[in-house]
Parts: sequence; C-alpha cells; structure tokens
Amino acid sequence: MFFKEFLKQIDSIIERDPAAGGKFGVIFLYPTLHAMFFYKIGNIFWRYNLKFFARMIMYFARIFTGIEIHPAAKIGKNFFMDHGLGIVIGETAEIGDNVTIYQGVTLGGIMPSIESDLQRNQKRHPTIGNNVIVGSGAQILGAIKVGDNARIGANSVVSKNVPPDVTVAGVPAREFVRSRKKESFKPYGISANDADPREKTLIDLAKKVENLENKIKNLENEKKNTRNKK
Repeated sequence: MFFKEFLKQIDSIIERDPAAGGKFGVIFLYPTLHAMFFYKIGNIFWRYNLKFFARMIMYFARIFTGIEIHPAAKIGKNFFMDHGLGIVIGETAEIGDNVTIYQGVTLGGIMPSIESDLQRNQKRHPTIGNNVIVGSGAQILGAIKVGDNARIGANSVVSKNVPPDVTVAGVPAREFVRSRKKESFKPYGISANDADPREKTLIDLAKKVENLENKIKNLENEKKNTRNKK
C-alpha cells in the first residue's frame, strides 16, 4: 500500500513538473518526496502519542529539505511542493488531494505569539481543498477554507475563505476570475490573461465617460450650427 502510493506520488510529480527528468531523478533529487517520506513516519509517531519523536523526525526533515511540516498536519494524496524551500505547514493545517504549492508558502496562524495558551488544541491553520494550486510566497493564514480547484496567486495574503473554482491574488487577496476545472495548468495560480475585475470596471467607466463627452460635444456643435443658421 505504502509502496503503491509512493509510486503514484512520483508519477504525479512528473506529470506536474516539466523539469522532472524521470523517476530516478525525482526519487533522489526532489525535496518534496523526502519531506513527505519523513512526514508519513512522523505522523504515525504523532498519532501514537509519541510527540517528541514525531517532532524530532520533522526537525531533521526541515534541516535536510528546508521544508517545515508539523507532524500533526493532515495531508492528502499526491501532494507536491515544487522547489519547496521555505514552505511552512502548521499543526492544524489540512490539505486535500492533488494539491501543488510553491516555495515560500506559509499555511499558518494569524497571531501565534499572542495568547498562545488559549490557542492550544484549537483549529488555527487553513484547510486546503482538492486540486488547489498555491503560488510562491503566498501566505494563507488562519482557520479559513480554500475551496476545491482554487488558485492562489504568488505573494498573495489570504485571510478569508476562498470559494471553489476561483482565482485570487493580491494583498489582501481578492477574486480575479472563476477558474475552470479543465483549464490548463497554472503554476503560479494566475496568468497574464487574468484581468483584475476592478481594473476592468475602471476601464469600462472611462469608456462611458469618453462616450458621454463625445455626445456632449456633438450636442454643443449642433447647437452652435443651429444658432449660426438663424
């Protein structure tokens, strides 16, 4: 069972990363695979209440891979951390199947250093749905939900729920477009073709103002011509 899932994860990495040369290279050179190997061991220790050893395993995994995953986090199938360096996944984070996140992403809490006693044993990290892509440097903070098939743009700060099939970006993150389940893969969560809805609204308003100004000029010219005829 474990070996079968291991092979599926390798295949999912090759499918999503054009730089992957083959299975041999993925096994030996991809930190996402190494981090997930340590995580699965650490998670077993955590579930058997051997928390010190679970944390120690993930501590060495962080030194080895540059990826920090709390052993209590819940992670689904075919999870891919492209590049991986600087990724932080908090204790109560939950990640669905076929999720891709890039370097520097944080799935964290909002105020981890304030009233920490009250936050223990509480849900304080995000829940990520299935088939989600999170661009590099994005910060997803708090006990929020990111819906299935959502896309998070690079360097976005997300502190509110993200509906399914939506692309968000910005600081704070806001909706850009509705995603489509069968759309082409967007490695950084947003492409050059995704228009900012606010920018689009302003452009539409500018065009309307321009049309109104042209109509006013035409009316003034007609009025002047009428006066000249008299």
